[in-house]
Amino acid sequence: MTRKLRIVIPGGSGQVGTILARHFHAQGHHVTVLARNRHGAHWPVVVWDGTTLGDWTSTLNGADVLINMSGRSVNCRYTAKNRAEIKESRVATTRLLGQAITQSARPPRLWMNASTATIYRHALDRPMDEASGEIGGKEDERDVPSTWRFSIDVATSWEQAFFSANTPNTRKVALRSVMVMSPDADGVFDHLLRLVRFGLGGPAGSGQQFVSWIHDTDFLRSIDFLIAHEELDGAVNLAAPNPLPNSEFMRALRQAAGANIGLPSTRLMLEVGALFLRTETELILKSRRVVPGRLLQSGFHFEFSDWPSAAKDLVGRYRARTKRGTMNGQEAG
Repeated sequence: MTRKLRIVIPGGSGQVGTILARHFHAQGHHVTVLARNRHGAHWPVVVWDGTTLGDWTSTLNGADVLINMSGRSVNCRYTAKNRAEIKESRVATTRLLGQAITQSARPPRLWMNASTATIYRHALDRPMDEASGEIGGKEDERDVPSTWRFSIDVATSWEQAFFSANTPNTRKVALRSVMVMSPDADGVFDHLLRLVRFGLGGPAGSGQQFVSWIHDTDFLRSIDFLIAHEELDGAVNLAAPNPLPNSEFMRALRQAAGANIGLPSTRLMLEVGALFLRTETELILKSRRVVPGRLLQSGFHFEFSDWPSAAKDLVGRYRARTKRGTMNGQEAG
């Protein structure tokens, strides 16, 4: 991408949204983030409530790319209240953006909407790509907990709201993303590495469930790729091509971090821990064996296709970040 683009990111103040905004800003593109609260950033932040049309709609007029990352965090207990907020925060904002695009005189040329690879079934037997992957939540999946069915319901409702929006002049891509691994504070990788550092980075449950992941460098490169390749639309899996069992995933992370001990966690231990941490075990125990069929078929090349090399790079960048933070703190003191 040589031309400078106008890019709007609703939900751009969250973990992944911030990674995107930082990336595009560094490339010299014109980035605008839509957020519920104004906050300090190197790019403009426009306040919206995610539920009603308002002055924020002007940011879409003439935009090149809209990337919707809005949605309440799923890292919580799935109470009735939280379930309603998780689903509504995704479906309602997607419908709202569709309405705003419909009314825009110069609608965005491309609308990418966050989705999730959790839409696929609990898969131990074979990889799930866009062409042959099976959507989860079917009645014959009797061993699937109700909380997992809820996540699939959210994902399918989210995509239905996205693809049903009447936006004939806007290309649409649903980003079925897996866990984005970056060295940023409070991200998924940060939490996993913390477990390893405290000696708790062993296999979770049986350790046989697959972990799908994507290095932040490849996540950003894949977004650039989708912007540039105008022939691509519909659902696209954003995942590294080599998911691996949880036990192997954690072993590679321990090796990258130089940790000799990794205590395993039984399913009961995870249930108790999740209760105290106010989260759900689905984030760890569901087998996500997702592969990037369409990206690979379109010629996308991954810089980090295997987890051991990705983990080594991420640990190095994590340590560099924390070292800089320590040095800055000492200078401030």
